[in-house]
Amino acid sequence: MTATVSNAPSRALVQPAVRLAGELRLPGDKSISHRALMLALLASGESRIRDAGDGADVRSTAAIAAALGARIERQPGEAGNVDYAVTATGGAGLRRPSGVLDCGNSGTSLRLFAGIVAGHPIEAILDGDASLRQRPMARVIEPLSAMGARVEGARDGRPPLVVAGRRRLQPIDWRTPVPSAQVKSAILLAALAATGTTTVRESVATRDHTERMLRARGVTVRTKLATDGGAMVQIDGPAAVGTVDERVPGDPSAAAFWLVAGAIHANADLVVRRVGLNPTRRAAVDFLSLMGAAIDERPIGESATADVGEPVADLRVRSSDLRAIQLMPADTAKAIDEIPVLCLAATQARGRSVIRGAGELRHKESDRIAGIVDGLSALGARITATGDDIVIDGPTTLRGAVVDSFGDHRLALTFAIAGLVAEGATTVLGADSVGISYPTFFADLERIRS
Repeated sequence: MTATVSNAPSRALVQPAVRLAGELRLPGDKSISHRALMLALLASGESRIRDAGDGADVRSTAAIAAALGARIERQPGEAGNVDYAVTATGGAGLRRPSGVLDCGNSGTSLRLFAGIVAGHPIEAILDGDASLRQRPMARVIEPLSAMGARVEGARDGRPPLVVAGRRRLQPIDWRTPVPSAQVKSAILLAALAATGTTTVRESVATRDHTERMLRARGVTVRTKLATDGGAMVQIDGPAAVGTVDERVPGDPSAAAFWLVAGAIHANADLVVRRVGLNPTRRAAVDFLSLMGAAIDERPIGESATADVGEPVADLRVRSSDLRAIQLMPADTAKAIDEIPVLCLAATQARGRSVIRGAGELRHKESDRIAGIVDGLSALGARITATGDDIVIDGPTTLRGAVVDSFGDHRLALTFAIAGLVAEGATTVLGADSVGISYPTFFADLERIRS
């Protein structure tokens, strides 16, 4: 049967594919795109950003940076990405916004801008859509308040947040109760305006884009990794951020969907170009390899990474015979954004897969544990959740069904990939949410399927 994909404003119809083959260029890494725009706002002069992602979340960050005083010029880039030229006058030039800073669906925008505003003598209201308003922000409110900013949330610390910053904050020594790169980054960005050494301690080392990108801009950041997988990050303030020209690598979270598609499809050979393989972001690649996925990695030279300081590689994936995997909480934390699509991979693996300690997924754009269990169960998978653990028995033949993504882009992408191997048509409700992180996803799917 020839695969077809048709889109309506809120749904996608995905038919099974006979073959998956071709090359893909991904959206610019969302995490890096966010941070590049934010750090350009804090730098004095012009920063140039190539191949930034153009999803709705990154657009929210660009609009907020402009509202806080940056001059932003954007031009179309390659593969649906965009190039930015950002001119700013440094941290001292941040202005009080004339209206509410709309973060849309982006928790990264809200948490990190809270850290930025906290270190400047301005007041801002950070808000977002209905989904974002349900996400708890106490883990950001508490450390920023301890540093001397005034941060107030609505019910139970949820958005909107009112942040009143100070020109000089107090340094803190903070242990994050739950590993979170967003919380760590918010503290580090606030620490640029603190007098003294700020320390963030994590039980599990989270993605380190903020640290790498601060170093590339002349800020001294010290990181110490513990033998038990934890980490300590320190920054001395006050510190100034410099300008850079950089190229954003392809988003590894987006790559994970195609790696799973290639591994679980019976007739697949896909190449994914210029994927960012930061050691704190490549867990999904490593876990799929442990499951037996046929993934070949070809590193790209340092010149391609510009000033971002991120390793980059082309990845090739082919049809694979997968086996079950057991993930402990520390493993799950390393691949938290990719857990939904790894659950899909587990439905096609031999044996029982167990993913432990996935509770953080309940506080994303939706309750992703409930969403992935409901959606994959509707497709015929044998999957259950007990507390924060997910259990999947495979392999299972998937059958087309109507599945609801609840407006969550990670779930919509996962169910669309499932539709490529399911028997019969799969209808994904809320499919337009893929625009949050991967606006060209369905066009890419059309190109590589037959």
